Amino acid sequence: MKKFFYNKILLIAIAAGLIASLVIAGQRHAVEIHNSQVDMAMDYDSLRELSEREGLEFSEVLKKFKAAGITSLAIYDTTFEKLTRAGKVIAVYGTDILVNYHSGAITNQLWRDAVEIGAIDPTRVYIIGRSLEAYESAKKNLLLRFGEERVKSFAIGEVEVLEVKAQFGPFMKEPVGIDKDELETTKKFGFTILARPKNFNQCKPEQVKAVFESLEGYPISEIVFDGPEILGAPNHVDITAAEMKKRGYKLGLIEHTSQLQFYNQTGMFELAEKLGYNEIARLYAIPRDEQPKLLIDTAVQRWGTTDHERNIRINLLRIYDKPAPGLNLLETNLKYVKDVAEKVKSNGYTLGVADTFENYFPSKILRVFVIVGVAAAAVLYLSLISYRINAAKRFQLILFAVLAIIAAVPILMGAGGKVRILAALLSANLFPALAVIWQLDKLRFLKLKSDGEISTVQIVLVGVISLILTSALSMVGAAYLSGALSDVKYFLEFEIFRGIKLTFVLPLVLVAVAFLQRFNVVDEVQKNVSAIEQIKAILNMNVTVKYLLGGIFVLLAFVVLIARSGHTAGMPVSGMEIKIRAMLEQLFYARPRSKEIFIGHPAFVMAMAAFLQRFPKSICFVLTIIATIGQSSMVETFAHMRTPIFMSFMRGVDGVLPGALIGAVLVLFLNFATNLRNRF
Repeated sequence: MKKFFYNKILLIAIAAGLIASLVIAGQRHAVEIHNSQVDMAMDYDSLRELSEREGLEFSEVLKKFKAAGITSLAIYDTTFEKLTRAGKVIAVYGTDILVNYHSGAITNQLWRDAVEIGAIDPTRVYIIGRSLEAYESAKKNLLLRFGEERVKSFAIGEVEVLEVKAQFGPFMKEPVGIDKDELETTKKFGFTILARPKNFNQCKPEQVKAVFESLEGYPISEIVFDGPEILGAPNHVDITAAEMKKRGYKLGLIEHTSQLQFYNQTGMFELAEKLGYNEIARLYAIPRDEQPKLLIDTAVQRWGTTDHERNIRINLLRIYDKPAPGLNLLETNLKYVKDVAEKVKSNGYTLGVADTFENYFPSKILRVFVIVGVAAAAVLYLSLISYRINAAKRFQLILFAVLAIIAAVPILMGAGGKVRILAALLSANLFPALAVIWQLDKLRFLKLKSDGEISTVQIVLVGVISLILTSALSMVGAAYLSGALSDVKYFLEFEIFRGIKLTFVLPLVLVAVAFLQRFNVVDEVQKNVSAIEQIKAILNMNVTVKYLLGGIFVLLAFVVLIARSGHTAGMPVSGMEIKIRAMLEQLFYARPRSKEIFIGHPAFVMAMAAFLQRFPKSICFVLTIIATIGQSSMVETFAHMRTPIFMSFMRGVDGVLPGALIGAVLVLFLNFATNLRNRF
């Protein structure tokens, strides 16, 4: 039986890369734990609407929500529809003025004179102020948004009136700046302000500056631009960045409804680059059409995982429109806010202005060691599936040197983005495979007692210990993956790892090739039959219908596994699984992945039992491939760079022992069933 040798120089290079990866991991952890304050926000208009529906004073509602945990109120650009409803100004279509004149509804002689001399155009909108301050603000914003060519003023007696060239319906919904009264009220009741200004059509520099001037003197927590564009886009984003920097404003970006990256706003990437990634926080709001379907407890649980797992630092809560059983609408929403606030604080966060990451990018030297270590791992794998390469140590070193230089140079030059992505992809696939291959090599030369007997308890212990050791080796790949990608752009999801689904397929292929190079699954009498020869023999086999159906079932199960993996949900989760997930979240620091705790890790223990009890190698092969799923899943967890590294680590650790326990129970049960059958 030929033996594969592990090149010590390659192992040293991998160890050096691991040390660099762990240093980066420590730095990353320090950055993450200092990003620990969450802004609890609600829309100003939502709370006003709630107070009106419940017949309560708005001031009392604000006090109650402040006490419940809301720290910021989101204030949007106002509209003439809102201003008119609030009685601050009156916007009237020219046609309506003429109709009222002819019906006799207008009794004011000055207005009747204006109609009679033709001063009222039926196609224009007329603005009359009831509050001088509101009128002056509206006039300023109208001139900013429409320009002097579309807005003119004239007098009706001693009253100034604005005439606007606009269609009445769309005009009433047109944004006209943030209402100063709303800013004052928010400040008065101790909230900070989540400002949500909208961009202008063909935005001009003076318009950008005017928006920021209107916010002067108010406690702004973050700026989250409303609509499909950043203020100033597309030509004046640099002015927006300069104005925000001057005032120390943070930028909030809205997580996409798919919970991946962001709602795409024109100019957001340019603004982030100019402003600095250390001034950016991620915002999440439960989708408007989804929240009514969620029980309060379910929504609260989602907020807990949202902040903890996806680096969300602005929680924009929506109002529940229907009361919960036994509560009125105000009590329902106060309970919701209080429960979310308590959940957030129980996860170790404080409430206030959103924290942001420092502008973290690891040193090039550390990154080079990581990249070189990945090159060593790639050569090591090749040497472990080919006897010819394994024997050619000089060729291994030359190949390693060439790959290391090619990969390291772009990193040292300050580029290497694609190299890092490739290194992360290789780390996620190679290291779990290498961990399982190492275990296979130990099994090949494992010396049992002379009588070949080994107790069931010993089998279980060997299986559990082997799983722990192999999982520890797989975690080397997790450290490498994190070391290759860790920086603030990945934490915020401006960049993401895009090879997740491949990491569930490729490690299985890599392990399968290595297994077939070590064991003959077709004919165990023949030794040292190459993987290619075995694959040919398998393809030439006659297959019965039952085996064909079994293969189709396995293939479908594998397709489901792949469809359920990755950033986006390719297949819905069953109600039963949701309940199991909720239970696991309560039991563990970080919920272990189902494919690890219920599939991969139990299969690993069973694979060890199959080897030790000399089961057919075909059974050992199937169990080993399934076991690899658990190992690759542990590493793939770290590809979700928005999740804190400690949580990803604990997610993997928390799954090992429970998975081993399930595997041990299965082994004991199968052995018991086999012994019982043999007796009868």
